[in-house]
Amino acid sequence: MLRRWTRLPVTGVEDALRWLEVQRDGWRSGERFSFAVLEEGRLVGNVALKRGAAHRAEVGYWTAAGARGRGIAPRALEALTGWAFGALPGVTRLELLHQVDNTASCRVAEKTGYVYRRTLPAHPPFPLDGHEHVREAPE
Repeated sequence: MLRRWTRLPVTGVEDALRWLEVQRDGWRSGERFSFAVLEEGRLVGNVALKRGAAHRAEVGYWTAAGARGRGIAPRALEALTGWAFGALPGVTRLELLHQVDNTASCRVAEKTGYVYRRTLPAHPPFPLDGHEHVREAPE
């Protein structure tokens, strides 16, 4: 199911290596920051932030199937949000985008204070419209 929502699906070793290289390149350039989410030393998810224009950045996340439904994604997203507003000068707006049929992401957004702003038209590689949720930096 995770492959359905991601822009860089991992289906084998080559895909995994490519995904890791994208993460390393992002850190080097300062444009994308990706964090592993661990539970008792095991990988259960990932949160990432991609810098956008001016004061904005986009957040994203995934949770392993066996770890879903336990509040891992909201806790990880909240940690990423706090880090972004504290560590990235000038970032005052975080955007969370998901396809309209991804109801789990809608719930995570609501739980973490990302307010629904609008519905966006479908944009490849995603075939359906999407939701935009936003969280502004505290003043």
